[in-house]
Amino acid sequence: MLRTEPMLRMQLLLLASEAQDAALALARFGVFNPAPSVMEALSESPAAAYREAWLEAEARLSKLLVQCGDSGPLQLPDDAEAPALADLQELNGWLKEVWSACLACHESEVQIAEARSHLDALEDTLAKLERLNVDLAHLLRADSLLAFNIGSLPVTGLKRVTEALAMTGHLVTRFDQAGEQVFAVIAGPRHRHEEVRGLLAQAGWRELPVPDELRTHPQAARAWLEAERARMDTQSGAACQVMGGLRDRFGPRLHEARQRLALARPLAEAALASVRGRGGLTALSGWVPRQQLDALRAALDARFHGRYWLDLREPSMDEIADVPSLMRYPGWLQPFVPLVKSYGVPRYGEFDPALPFAFTYLLLFGAMFGDIGHGAVILLLAVALYRRLGRMAWVGIAAGAVSMLFGLFYGSIFGFEDLIEPLWLSPLHDPVRVLTLAVAFGVGFIVFTLLANARNKWAAGQIGAALFDSTGLAGLVFYLGAVGVLASLAGAADVAQPASLLAGTGIALVAAYKWHEAKAGLGERILVTAIETLETGINLFSNTLSFMRVAAFSLNHVALALAVFTLANGLDTAAHGLTLVLGNIVIIVLEGGIVAIQALRLMYFEGFSRFFSGDGTEFVPLRIERA
Repeated sequence: MLRTEPMLRMQLLLLASEAQDAALALARFGVFNPAPSVMEALSESPAAAYREAWLEAEARLSKLLVQCGDSGPLQLPDDAEAPALADLQELNGWLKEVWSACLACHESEVQIAEARSHLDALEDTLAKLERLNVDLAHLLRADSLLAFNIGSLPVTGLKRVTEALAMTGHLVTRFDQAGEQVFAVIAGPRHRHEEVRGLLAQAGWRELPVPDELRTHPQAARAWLEAERARMDTQSGAACQVMGGLRDRFGPRLHEARQRLALARPLAEAALASVRGRGGLTALSGWVPRQQLDALRAALDARFHGRYWLDLREPSMDEIADVPSLMRYPGWLQPFVPLVKSYGVPRYGEFDPALPFAFTYLLLFGAMFGDIGHGAVILLLAVALYRRLGRMAWVGIAAGAVSMLFGLFYGSIFGFEDLIEPLWLSPLHDPVRVLTLAVAFGVGFIVFTLLANARNKWAAGQIGAALFDSTGLAGLVFYLGAVGVLASLAGAADVAQPASLLAGTGIALVAAYKWHEAKAGLGERILVTAIETLETGINLFSNTLSFMRVAAFSLNHVALALAVFTLANGLDTAAHGLTLVLGNIVIIVLEGGIVAIQALRLMYFEGFSRFFSGDGTEFVPLRIERA
C-alpha cells in the first residue's frame, strides 16, 4: 500500500494463428499491461491487419447501433473464442452491406424530416397571407402594370409611410397585425417602384417572400399543404416499417457482431506496439505483477495446454521509467486516491503517498477548522450528498468527523468557547502554544518528506543524491541540526553545540555534493555551489514557516466566530438569532473551503514536491468488454 507492486517483464511466444486467443486470455486474466516489444528478431507486425479490420468493423457497428437501434445488453460466454482475421474481415463486409441498407432508410427519414420542416415554414407564411383572401398568382404577376409589395413595418410608422407613398401614387392596404408589426400590401405604378425602395428601408419595411407553392388562392394553398402533409405521413409510416423490418432482420446478427468484436478487441488494442512476430510465430509483450505469476501460468495452461513459451524477467534500470505503476488500496482509502492522482502517478518503485496523505490532510483540516458544530454540519452535508458525490463523499464525512474531534480538543461548538471545557487547549487563550505546535508539526512533516525522498532516490539507483543531496540524508542532517540550534536559541532545549556540529556537517556534505555535480569552470562552479547551498537553508526554513498557517487558520476560525458574536450582540432577539445562523453558514462555506484548499496546498507544495515526482505511468491492463 505504501509502494507500487513489483512487476515482471513478460514475453509470451506462441503460434500466430492463436494470437487473438492469447490476447483474449490475457484480457480475461485482467492484470496484463501491454508494452512495446524489445525482441529485435521479431520485426513484423502480424496484428496490424487485424486491428485495421476491427477498427472498420467497430466504426460501422457503432453507426448501425445508432441508426438501427441497440441490440440489448452484451453478455460474453466464458468459453467464447476470439474471431480470426478471416472471420473479422467477413464480418466487416457484412456490416458494410447492412450499413448501406440502413443508410438508405436513414436518408429517406432525413428527407422526410426536411420536407416537413419546409411545410412548417410554408404554413407560417400562409398564416400571414390568408387574411388577404386574393389569388396571389394574379397579384404578383410580373407583366402587370402595377407592382405589389407584401411585407410588414412597425405600427408607429404606418401613417407616415402611407402619406409619403400617396404622393408617389402608391396605395398602402393593411391586412393583419402581430404585436407591434403591421402586415400590409403596397400597390403602385411599376415604373415608380424603384423610387420607394429607400423610403421603405428607412421605415423598417420587411418584405414577406411568397414561395412559388403559395402563389395561388390561400384556400387552394391550404388544401395543397394538407395533402402534402398526408403524403409525408404515408411516406414516414412506410420508412418506419422499413426500419422496423431492418431491425427484425439484422437485430440478432448485430448482437452477435457486438459479441465477436468485443472478443476481438484485446488483440486489436494490443496490436499497436506489444504484438510482434515473424513467420508463424507471434510474441505479446507487457508487464504483469509478480504476485500474479502463478495465476497467469494456470490461465495460459488451461487455454493452450503448453503450446506457448513464457519469458519473464525483472525490469532493468534502463526500463524503470517505463514500468507502469500498480497500486492497490483498501476501500476506506479509495476516496483519497483521486486527490493524490490529481498531482500525479507514482513512478515504479516510488513511495506511494496515498496513506500518509489521507491521515495528514485530515489532521491539517481538523487542526485548522476544529469545531464540533461546524464539523457536524460538514459531516451531515456529505452524507446527504452521498449519491451525488459518490465515493468522494467519504472525504467530507472524514473531514467533518476530524473537525468534530478537534472541536472537542479545543472546546468549541459553533464558535462558542465557553460551553464545554477543552480537552487539550484553546487557540483563543493559548495562541503561542498553538503556533509552536504548528511549527513542530511542520518540522516532523519535512523530516518525513526528506526520508521519503532519500528512499525514492535510493530505490531509483541514485545513491549519491540519496545520501548527499539537499533533499537527501545530508539535507536531513543539516535540517535537524539547524532546528536544534534554533530550539536552543529559543530556550526550548540545550543542544546548541551538538546541533551546530550536525548542521555544519550536513551543509558541508551538501556543498561538496553540489560542487561535484556542477560541471562548469572554477568561477561558475563556486557560484553555483554557493547559491544552491544557500538555497537549501532558505527553502527548508521557509517551508517550515509555511506550517504556521495551521495555527493562523485555527486562530482565524475563533476570530470569525467572535466577529459574528459581536455583530449579533448589538441586535434585538430575532436579528440576533438570524445573525448567528447566517454567520455560522458563512464560516462553514467560506473558511471551510479556504481551509480545505490550504490543507491541500501544504500537502502538494510542502510535501509532494519534495519526494513525489508524479510523472509515473499508470498501470492500464488489457480488459475484455463486459458492459
